[in-house]
Amino acid sequence: MEGHSKLSINQYTTKMKWALREAVEGYARHGIRGISVTRDTLVEIGLKRASQLLNDNGMHVSGYCIGGLLTTPNELAFRARIEENLKIIDEAAQIDAECIVFVAGGLPEGSKDIGAARQRCLAGLRELLPHARSAGVTIALEPLHPMMCSLRSCLTTLAQANDWCEELGGGDEVGVVVDVYHLWWDPNLEREIERASGRIAAFHVSDWLTDTSDLRVDRGMMGDGVIDIPRIRRLVEAAGYDGYNEVEIFSENNWWRRDPDEVVRIVKDRYTQFV
Repeated sequence: MEGHSKLSINQYTTKMKWALREAVEGYARHGIRGISVTRDTLVEIGLKRASQLLNDNGMHVSGYCIGGLLTTPNELAFRARIEENLKIIDEAAQIDAECIVFVAGGLPEGSKDIGAARQRCLAGLRELLPHARSAGVTIALEPLHPMMCSLRSCLTTLAQANDWCEELGGGDEVGVVVDVYHLWWDPNLEREIERASGRIAAFHVSDWLTDTSDLRVDRGMMGDGVIDIPRIRRLVEAAGYDGYNEVEIFSENNWWRRDPDEVVRIVKDRYTQFV
């Protein structure tokens, strides 16, 4: 029986009430050894202390959130983002993260040129990949739901993420994230997961509520929505993925308001039933 050995919890799931120390110790207390770390909470206590905390609790870092946001046409702002992403790569290497979760960035304010935003992001990635390669870090491109395109990510489908990986010509330093929340609706999902064989760096799970009230912060707990999560898990595993199944729930009106210990207990139960 697998149990919870492949279960990881993204810190965002309990982030409103637990900082990094509380999350690490809380997950470990519940027998969970996988965590995806959010950068602001790591910076808050410092890289050295964070790394020691993770090691002392036997935690494995399934992802480091987030890198990217590289669509600005302003050269000074773009160079600042490149420098920030180089730091993120070094931090990810220090905590032995499986990958950096990379969110492309949306349309710059006042712009309607989505093509230019995508090309700008690709240009940034080309600058980052040599450093990621030398650091032994995978930059995992996460396509977000198309309705988040203007605000958060001009990368919206797994097909597009696969195209970018092929255009960049990278090896292990570039991969993709399969997040069921963002991709479950895609009629080409099975084909594109198969195409992503060998480059799936992370698998994120939550659920899409039929009557969702917010596209970003009203995700459901597994089993509360319409996503056939076991089917998608079978597809990513058939494509060679054997890493953590990472629970990532943004829930302003529900799960973020609850006691984190209760949330973790429910995550474990729902994981067994619906992942």
